[in-house]
Amino acid sequence: MRSLPISPYSASILCTKSKHKFPSTLKKHRNPQIRAMRAVVQRVASASVEVDGRIVSEIGPGLLVLVGLHDSDTESDADYICRKVLNMRLFTNESTGKGWDQNVMQRDYGVLLVSQFTLYGFLKGNKPDFHVAMPPQKAKPFYESLIEKFRKAYKPDAVKDGIFGAMMKVSLVNDGPVTMQLDSSQLSKNTTGVAEES
Repeated sequence: MRSLPISPYSASILCTKSKHKFPSTLKKHRNPQIRAMRAVVQRVASASVEVDGRIVSEIGPGLLVLVGLHDSDTESDADYICRKVLNMRLFTNESTGKGWDQNVMQRDYGVLLVSQFTLYGFLKGNKPDFHVAMPPQKAKPFYESLIEKFRKAYKPDAVKDGIFGAMMKVSLVNDGPVTMQLDSSQLSKNTTGVAEES
């Protein structure tokens, strides 16, 4: 294929048009429109939550899950996060020695849930902005319903949580270390009725 010659005038027009396109493209990348419940999952040897100098929750081996609620989250987001966290195969099968083979329920380990709105913080200059996080008056009952989902799907005494809205000190011994982030984005949800891979 033969390339066509471009005059200096035409080239300057193309460059000028391109310059007008770049700012909007960059703006989209700088301000991603994330609409999802977010969970940061850490495999731990132990974890605990302290409030006012008192330990209010603790687990041995299991999962510490930091949960960020987006203002647009619904029950389907909560269902997705609950199902995925409890079924993540982050543990070694001690019977076979196979790694990444068993989930927290198969190992009969604990789950510690901690609400963390700062997972939806975005920097404006050097100052964090949390306007996309679910507001406290709406987030508290929603978060409590999420805890209940975990307890019903697993077992009540294995699922612990911190104190919503309190200033908490979270201690953990990350085992691995293993840390994974889950977002309940629409692209990740299984809305077709097809069974997910276990």
